[in-house]
Amino acid sequence: MYQSRLKDPFIDRLFEAVSLLHNEEEYYRFFEDVCTVSELKAIAQRLEVAKMLAENKTYIDIANVTGASSATISRVKKCLNYGADGYKLILSRLSEKTESR
Repeated sequence: MYQSRLKDPFIDRLFEAVSLLHNEEEYYRFFEDVCTVSELKAIAQRLEVAKMLAENKTYIDIANVTGASSATISRVKKCLNYGADGYKLILSRLSEKTESR
């Protein structure tokens, strides 16, 4: 079983709270209260960068589409290659969801 370095009761509670959200409207309502616009956009940008890296897009293409800096792209790539496989997990699930439509 995976053991995160971030394990903490407050983070556990946050994840529990997110798991209780039922639909897109609730996600928006919760995250608008919890995150700043910049924080939420940065997280969304990183997910898009990860998707594009998984599709073997170039740094230039990724930067042009997402507006991400080369440092952000590099950090996401490092996570894809050496991280906890969280990006891979969610990208796989998003791909499966898209294919099942």
